[in-house]
Amino acid sequence: MNEIIFLVEDAVEGGFTAKALGESIFTEGDTIDEIRANIREAVDCHFEPENKPKVIRLHFVSEEVLAA
Repeated sequence: MNEIIFLVEDAVEGGFTAKALGESIFTEGDTIDEIRANIREAVDCHFEPENKPKVIRLHFVSEEVLAA
């Protein structure tokens, strides 16, 4: 595996959540820097060193609600 993709979303209670596509990896963080560090740590814990992806891609998803 050369790349893993995470969907990063705003958490309801504040901060961020991140879920990997195609893998059972989920993590949270209060800031952008914290979520990045937690994603790296989660990937390190999930994969053996020889199978670890070379690239971690973050796809930030945000939702905006407008009054009609």
